[in-house]
Parts: sequence; C-alpha cells; structure tokens
Amino acid sequence: MASAESVAQGAASPGPESSGELSPEQTLAGYRLMVRARAIDERCLSLQRQGRIGFYAPLMGQEAAQVGCAFAVRPEDWMFPAYRELAVALARGATLKSILDQLLGNSADLTKGRQMPNHFGFADQHFVTASSPIGTQITQAVGAAMAAQRRKDPIVAVAFFGDGATSSNDFHAGMNFAGVFRTPTIFFCQNNQWAISLPREKQTRSKTLAEKAEAYGFSGVVVDGTDLAAVHRAVRDARARAVAGDGPTLIEAQVYRLGPHSTSDDPKRYRSDAEVAQWKERDPLVRLRGELLAAKLLDEAADQKIWEEARAEVVSVFAQAEQEPPLDPDSIFDDIFASPTPRLDEERREASEHPVAPGGSHG
Repeated sequence: MASAESVAQGAASPGPESSGELSPEQTLAGYRLMVRARAIDERCLSLQRQGRIGFYAPLMGQEAAQVGCAFAVRPEDWMFPAYRELAVALARGATLKSILDQLLGNSADLTKGRQMPNHFGFADQHFVTASSPIGTQITQAVGAAMAAQRRKDPIVAVAFFGDGATSSNDFHAGMNFAGVFRTPTIFFCQNNQWAISLPREKQTRSKTLAEKAEAYGFSGVVVDGTDLAAVHRAVRDARARAVAGDGPTLIEAQVYRLGPHSTSDDPKRYRSDAEVAQWKERDPLVRLRGELLAAKLLDEAADQKIWEEARAEVVSVFAQAEQEPPLDPDSIFDDIFASPTPRLDEERREASEHPVAPGGSHG
C-alpha cells in the first residue's frame, strides 16, 4: 500500500509540458466544488443513519482527483463512473436535486427507482448510469471510445474505477482491447488503498497499478490524487494524446478513502486509526484550502461562507426532495416494450385490482 508519506514526497509521475494549466479562478471554483461534494457526503451519511435514505457510498478524500479529472475533459466526452463519482457528476452539471431524488427513489427520480441509490446517471451530461458489478464500466467505456474512433468524433471516454477493479476480468479485457485498437480511452483509477477490506498490496505484486498499462502497449501514469492541479494536468495530457490518435492512458490517482466503503461497511474492523490519521493530514480539501489562503485567493471569512452555503444548500434541497410524492407502483410496467403487449396490459390490470399499500402489504 502506498503510504501518505510516499505520495507527499512525490510519487507522482510528471506529465509532458503543455499549456492549459488551471487558472486561479478555476482553482477556486474547484475548491468550491470539492467543498460542495464534502458537504453532500456529510449530510448523506447522516441521513442514511437516520433511515431517511437507504444506501450511500461516500467519496471523502477523493474530491481533488474527481474534480481535477472532470475539469480536464470536455462536455462532449463521455464519463463511465463506478458508484463513487459524485464530484464528477456535479462538475458535469448534474443538479443536486436530481442526485437526491435518485437517493430517495421518489417520483422525480430519473431512474424511476430501478437503480440502487448512489447509482445515478445523466444523459445530458454524458454521465452514464453506474452499475454495481465491479469493472463493467471499463469495457463499456472502451466500446464507446471505439465507436467514436470509427465515427471520427474527437472525443474520449473516461472509465472511473478503484484499485479493486484492477483485479476484475473487465479491467484486463478492456485494457487489451484499448491497447490493440488504440482507442481514445482514459482509464482513471482512483487507488484509494482499499477494495472494501482488502488492502492494495494483497491484490497485486506490481509496484504500481499504472505500470500494468505497459503489458497492453500504452502508457501508465501515477499522480498524487490529493493535488487538484497535478490530476488536471495528467488527464489533460492524456486527453490530448487520445484525440491525436496516440491511444489510451491509464492514470493511477493515489488517494485514500477517508470514510467507509459504503454505509454498509465498518472500516474500523480492518484498518487502524493511525493509518486514517496519517492520511487525514493529506486531506485534499485541507491541502487546497492552504494553497488558496497562501495565494490570497481565499481568506478565513470567505472560506467559512463557502462551507455554510454548501451545507445549507444540501439541507434545503433535500427537504424539497423529501416532499416529492412516491413513485406510482404501476410505473413498474412502463418502459418495458415500445408498445405494451396484451400480457403486460393484463398484468397492469391485475396489479391495479390488488394495490400494494404503503409498507408493502396488500390492500
């Protein structure tokens, strides 16, 4: 497992020099977005413990990696998330209301209650709906990139996954296809050191995850995932190579999952308080806040206001989402066929004759 100290001492591999660094205004915008994501995380963890939402997978500690990546791609590019890419969705323009509606599975949920909570998707933002199976989005991203390549569309597909997914079949199949066909794919691995309870060093003997790309014929880059600018630079350069026809890149953003794997997990059972404390010193929000204060792009009063506004927004928007009515049970029959079949119509009639009362009992 890479320690917080090793990342701090420069485990990041420098990318090629090019233009397009984040401006001070973009950096401050990135910080605001990271704070917003952290505020949502805090609130959603609390809401799940209160029984007001059913499930949540936090991203605490991975905000800089996600925002840095999102800021380096373009609106026409396609994102293929796992189930922890909240900050990417926000950066792409997904609304907080639409995300909270999905967590609740109410009548405003774009997925109509047919996905697990925290598995949202937004077609307008080119943000594909997440799936629970580990790594399946990797091959999907490669397929989308191959299609773009054949259409000669100058776009990239970005596959997001964790260190655990590098042990999946889809990782190897996707990497091999991308290497053979030189697809415009960015494999963005957020190595948060733990695949639920399995530490990274028990998954592979490779010195880094990024070096696995060499076996498939393309470049791998290790970057400090707590550094917004470094991640942005690595993804920006990978995108430039992809659209120039130079093939895919595997980026290993070294981060740490500060919270649980999900609200169904108790990380105290498998990792030490000392380890978590060490990585908390590398909290990407604390790091970027310090940089902004030092550069006089932010002061203590402005920072406090950013946090207060972010937390107030989550409380307010969740209250709105809770007021949405529940889904109509008959919606289960929608979107199955372009034209309903006689059998489906019969099932709908039978369901309406025997409605299910709130709580699941038959009326």
